[in-house]
Amino acid sequence: MSHSHDERFPAAPAARADMSIDLGLRRFMLGVYNKVALGLTLSGALAYTTSMIAPVRDTLFRVTPEGSFAGYTPVGLAVVFAPLVVLLGAMFVMRRPNASGASFIYWTVAALIGASLGVLGLVYTGASLVSTFLITATAFGALSLFGYTTRMDMSGFGSFLLVGLVGLIIATFVQMFWNPPGFSFVVSAAGVLIFAGLIAYDTQRLKNAYYQLGGDAAALGAATSYGALSLYLDFINLFQFLLAFLGERRS
Repeated sequence: MSHSHDERFPAAPAARADMSIDLGLRRFMLGVYNKVALGLTLSGALAYTTSMIAPVRDTLFRVTPEGSFAGYTPVGLAVVFAPLVVLLGAMFVMRRPNASGASFIYWTVAALIGASLGVLGLVYTGASLVSTFLITATAFGALSLFGYTTRMDMSGFGSFLLVGLVGLIIATFVQMFWNPPGFSFVVSAAGVLIFAGLIAYDTQRLKNAYYQLGGDAAALGAATSYGALSLYLDFINLFQFLLAFLGERRS
């Protein structure tokens, strides 16, 4: 589970964030959503490749004779943790990233996460993956629309969500070593709620960032990629936590 919440996007005054439809803002947000959609398309294509094409699959995953997931290869583990390494590295190396640097980070993370998501095709049926993806996409659209249109200042709510996110990451690591009955359900339910909230919060944060950056084309170019990265990670994490409830496992 990865997430990117740096402070490159300071909050703007609520009054300015509530300005009526602004063509520049719409263009900026459309650029973000287009990038999210393309990132998800890339990830989906790579996930299909790593789960369905045997030589590629066997490089990343160990599978049973029946084709079920049995663990990761060393290469697979490297791919799983690589997005976190890229994100942490970007925080230290690229203090003030330009548009091309931010875009490179986004596409690298989307590709690596996509490759690692091939495991889902070995664990869940194709039909349940498609139906859960459509449910996630519908929820994402509704939550992002709420974050875009609401007049409520969500900055305080965002602080609460980020605390919850830290707790969720700790709980996920604990779950690897200690998983009593019902614990997985609690973690998955918390994950759904936290990432649903983050979708709305990040959308409003991006909207505020547009006004804060005041037409600085270079800064807006980088913000488009970082905004897309935040929403992409929200989508992917919400999808995976929903799969815990809705996914039908392969027999």
